[in-house]
Amino acid sequence: MTNIIDELKWRGAVNQVSDEENLSKLLDEKSVGVYCGTDPTGDSLHVGHLIPFMMLKRFQLAGHRAFILIGGGTGSIGDPSGRSTERTLQTMEQVHHNEEALTSQMKKLFGEDNITIVNNYDWLSKISLLDFLRDYGKLFNINTMLNKEVVASRLEVGISFTEFTYQILQAVDFHHLLLENDVQLQIGGADQWGNITAGIDLIHKMEGSDTQAFALTIPLMLKADGTKFGKSAGGAVWLDPEKTTPYEFYQFWLNQDDRDVVKYLKYFTFLGKEEIEELAKKVKTEPEKREAQRRLAEEVTEFVHGKEAVHQAEHISKALFSGEVKDLTADEIEQGFKNMPTVTVNKEPENIVEWLVESGIEKSKRQAREDVTNGAIYINGDRIKDLEFMIDPSKQFDGKFVIARRGKKRYFLGRVID
Repeated sequence: MTNIIDELKWRGAVNQVSDEENLSKLLDEKSVGVYCGTDPTGDSLHVGHLIPFMMLKRFQLAGHRAFILIGGGTGSIGDPSGRSTERTLQTMEQVHHNEEALTSQMKKLFGEDNITIVNNYDWLSKISLLDFLRDYGKLFNINTMLNKEVVASRLEVGISFTEFTYQILQAVDFHHLLLENDVQLQIGGADQWGNITAGIDLIHKMEGSDTQAFALTIPLMLKADGTKFGKSAGGAVWLDPEKTTPYEFYQFWLNQDDRDVVKYLKYFTFLGKEEIEELAKKVKTEPEKREAQRRLAEEVTEFVHGKEAVHQAEHISKALFSGEVKDLTADEIEQGFKNMPTVTVNKEPENIVEWLVESGIEKSKRQAREDVTNGAIYINGDRIKDLEFMIDPSKQFDGKFVIARRGKKRYFLGRVID
């Protein structure tokens, strides 16, 4: 069996690792407890958050015990990592709502085998101020804390005592999980190195310097053009289908640059080395086929949303490309036309020329008649050349939509109002 550290290195997924020799040896000897955490700062993860959790999934599939920590406690004070200003504190009600949403997402991604989801609110909320200062604060050296990159980068603009203590709380988490669940490895993004190693230092001070505890971080992911990965034209790409539809999610991966796609296949899919290397060859020899991008979109969409979402996204893509939209369901239209020009239309049947002008698709009746006569207008996938044609919204798509197309690719979504 391939050593998982070697595999992660091949995938370009290792930034820093503490005591690699002993960690590799431990991972070969037994099933190790591995954890990755996220704070409930929102009610959904986005694809940028997914990176370390994909690594955790690899440990899970390799037979190790995966732990996901939802930071109900740490999330209530805010991690200074990757920020130049203080976070706005959320209400505890909002934190708890986000905890529930993220827990549900994680269960969907990881299933039930070799996975445990914990919430650090359960133990951090029970530590009194005096116990915190006596039992933990005494073990942290201010000079060492100031030198951590996450704090040092904030000293010029200032950092509150609240955010300054964040690394202590994360260290307490690692110590707690070691004692309660035999968790010996924490993984996270590159910006978490200081927080994770603070946990290892705490463990060595409290449990002895020979206690085995390890850190592994994932590189910061940048696109080939140097910009940050994970954003689309509409903003963040969310895992929540209500925020980013499965079709939009699929399209995000399908539209990746040739220069990035092989890297993303290594990071975000569970395809083997042989298949990825074959796809990498096709990127060079047949880039126009975009086979690597299609495989990437299929794999990640299935992992996050399931097989049916992949079929649906492919069906929408094919329909929009070919113009054969009449077989789409109302749900597929909702997804595929989300970012297209939308107009509101009445549910009563109406003459096509009148309808085109009233909906704002055409500027004048003269232009509308000309476009219809010339065959430039399509309604629900059918070319209409009859000036007397009546548009009846009740005929298709559950009476919710009318799809108009002018020319080859100019789509408009008519959303029916009562």
